[in-house]
Amino acid sequence: MDSGSLLSFLALDLLLVCVPGADWAYTISTGLRGRSVVPAVTGLVAGYALHTVLAAAGLAVLVAGSPALLTALTVAGAAYLVWLGWGVLRRPGTPGAAEEAVGAGGARAFLRGATISGLNPKGLLLYFSVLPQFLTTGGARLPVPVQTGVLGLLHMGCCAAVYLTVGVAARAVLGARPAAARAVVRTSGAAMLGIGAFMLVQRLATL
Repeated sequence: MDSGSLLSFLALDLLLVCVPGADWAYTISTGLRGRSVVPAVTGLVAGYALHTVLAAAGLAVLVAGSPALLTALTVAGAAYLVWLGWGVLRRPGTPGAAEEAVGAGGARAFLRGATISGLNPKGLLLYFSVLPQFLTTGGARLPVPVQTGVLGLLHMGCCAAVYLTVGVAARAVLGARPAAARAVVRTSGAAMLGIGAFMLVQRLATL
């Protein structure tokens, strides 16, 4: 793995992280509650930390070589994303992705965040489909598990920086603008539902 590969992965990863989805919707809704977004973002990062550990243990290579397993994981995550998106659209003032977690304190916010990122189809595809393409297996100075860990840490760092910024900005900019806040949450919910439905149709069509 060279610096060029790291920069390429970082650029692609930032692009993926900056695309609104389940993580964004959860972070925004937490910020709009006027509470600290740190537990929620920490939970989101923890979910990707679990992905990193599993990928470093060889699961990424295993899943990449098993289309059926990748399809099953993606379908499960996409279905969960559709459910979250529908909940947000039904109750934009109290998003279904965050209503219990934010009201129940930091521990629940952390656990909800970890669940959302752990089942996020975008994260599953990143770790089990995209990330293996940046690993060097022949004549590499670093073992594949170490390379996987480095790329996973880069992703976690990007997530922490972007989601903290999004949560704080939502609280500062939209907190006093209920109508704008609901519009943003509805947009996030629609994105979650649309992305999840698209991935479900795409994956099921390949069966």
